[in-house]
Amino acid sequence: MKIASKIRSQLVPTGILRVGLNMANKLLVSSKNSRGEPDGVAPDIARALAKILDTDLALIEFPAPGDVADMSGRNCWDIGMIGAEPARAKVIDFSDAYVEIEATYLVPANSLFSKITDIDQEGVRVAVSGRSAYDLFLTRHLENATLMRAQGVAGAVELFIKDKLEALAGLRPALIVEAQKLSNTKILDGHFTAVQQAIGVQKGYSEAARFINQFVQESKNNGLVEKLIDKHGITGRLSVGST
Repeated sequence: MKIASKIRSQLVPTGILRVGLNMANKLLVSSKNSRGEPDGVAPDIARALAKILDTDLALIEFPAPGDVADMSGRNCWDIGMIGAEPARAKVIDFSDAYVEIEATYLVPANSLFSKITDIDQEGVRVAVSGRSAYDLFLTRHLENATLMRAQGVAGAVELFIKDKLEALAGLRPALIVEAQKLSNTKILDGHFTAVQQAIGVQKGYSEAARFINQFVQESKNNGLVEKLIDKHGITGRLSVGST
């Protein structure tokens, strides 16, 4: 496949496709391979893109999505594999989502809350992983409840338990795991948002952005994304992004 020189200069200026990975998302970066490299749906999507570009690949590990976003425009990565979110879109141009992940709340079993909308009340404290896509969403949309931010999902869970908060916000698959470990909790039905996991490029790289979006659409249409979800054993926990 012939790649236009403008696209190549924007995506692989060093001759290597540098990929910023959010290591906190265990659904998308689920393990390390035999070479000690990150493995999972996101790394495999990046590998498929590097194959099309006929270039070497460098997977750059970041502890949280906010750290990936912070390095946009700093000549650190060429594509960033994080959730597309309006606050991040100020500095990153995102493709359409290749997968979606529902975000909801975990609450004590004896909580009177039964619906997602019950959470947004005065006096309700919600533990959340700071600067996650769903934290940014809740920051924009919650009017009465108070967000209590922690470092990463583990930090948010610890804060929820230690301070006996009213709710824990998170991605449904991660909350299911936590509910299995925490007695006397329940997960609310429905979701307050679905995090759109996408591929981002530096703001203003319009040719690269169009190419990446086309790649994402083709990867969904030809079944690649669905095959990777099945390959990594996360069927039912991730959904292929809406077209």
